[in-house]
Amino acid sequence: MKSLKNNKLNNMNYYNLKDKQEAVDFKTATIKSQGSQKGLFFPETIPQFDEHFIKNLHLYSDEEIAWRCMKDFIGDEIPLDVLKEIVAETIGFTIPLKKISEQISILELFHGPTLAFKDVGARFMSRCLSYFLQDQDKKVTVLVATSGDTGGAVAHGFYNVPGIKVVILYPKNRVSPVQEKQLTALGGNITALEVNGNFDDCQNLVKQAFSDDRINAKLFLTSANSINVARWLPQQIYYVLALKQWQQQENTDPVICVPSGNFGNICAGLLAYFRGLPSEHFIAACNENDVVPDYLKTNQYQPKKAIATLSNAMDVGDPSNFIRIMELFGHHSDTLKNMITGYSIDDESTLQTIKEVHKKYGYMLDPHSAVAFASLEKFLNENPGKKGFILGTAHPVKFPEAVEKAASVKIEIPEALNDLMKKEKKTVEIHADFEELKRFLLNQNQEQ
Repeated sequence: MKSLKNNKLNNMNYYNLKDKQEAVDFKTATIKSQGSQKGLFFPETIPQFDEHFIKNLHLYSDEEIAWRCMKDFIGDEIPLDVLKEIVAETIGFTIPLKKISEQISILELFHGPTLAFKDVGARFMSRCLSYFLQDQDKKVTVLVATSGDTGGAVAHGFYNVPGIKVVILYPKNRVSPVQEKQLTALGGNITALEVNGNFDDCQNLVKQAFSDDRINAKLFLTSANSINVARWLPQQIYYVLALKQWQQQENTDPVICVPSGNFGNICAGLLAYFRGLPSEHFIAACNENDVVPDYLKTNQYQPKKAIATLSNAMDVGDPSNFIRIMELFGHHSDTLKNMITGYSIDDESTLQTIKEVHKKYGYMLDPHSAVAFASLEKFLNENPGKKGFILGTAHPVKFPEAVEKAASVKIEIPEALNDLMKKEKKTVEIHADFEELKRFLLNQNQEQ
């Protein structure tokens, strides 16, 4: 990538939510991923969108909008021309806002290479990390936990990137066949660890690895989960791109409904809202893993063991990014509850929603988007006269069994996925045991 030394901007610092004395720049936050005590990094200030910009989005190209979303969080740590190249590649596929019904639209985020919304964050982060590490001699290990779609997006985003090795932990028998192939079939610099446990076990193993002195002395470790600011922050982009299209279709502020598991996606939307993105309300659409909907009702945050559901990418019992949402609202739960409503949708309702939406509107939802549709429909029934959109986070082809069971329609697998499904699954099976992960990582390091 080319470099430019001019166009200086004030650089953003990021503080550790568990140790606010620890403050780092964007480069360090990206490479380090989390701070001491497993704390997440958070921007010291929230830059505001220019009012003319946000009211006249139709005047700007999507690439210009993406750059304006990200520039203040990076400053001059990445040169202007390089950052513009990165954001253009990040959104190098269509992100359309389509009407399903008169009241509900869908932002289709599944037109990227792995057919899931996480392509946006993974593409941005992989390119930032590649830029930051271009002069490094030491090989970097990207360690990531996935409940479904993160793994495939990260694997694709980092595949064959020089100097980077990727290790993905995923829960055995809890991802769909397409998801599993996307994260296990590439080989090369991508290693998939099949964990006998749930997503929370995978996430905890990753967090323990980042806090282990011996591992960090031997490996140059970073994460590509949404705990990483370079994965989390670019998700703002598609909320602004959605608003650009919304403004051309509607004259009211939208209710925004987000399928929510680890809560990085809705947290990015809320960050955009605090910067000046107009929104009537936000909805956290959850499956039976209802920790946050319970909190919004009771004011008690009680992590639970994750439950396996049809919308597996949201099977999270202790969402990491909820602490960032609390920080955005200054830990004022009443203010938070005025802006966010949470719903929990069970599998039976999910299947029923897929069936009814296909029958009534001719639109096929995946299970995650169905959870969002059912949640937004509930809210709009309780608040008549409002309109909104859901985030379509995955293509229905990734969940053929659930979709075909609900709608009685055969899902055609795209040709690119046909080739993928014929590839051999390559995994290493481990228990949800940190010492076992530690031995694997240290042995891998010796073999490099």
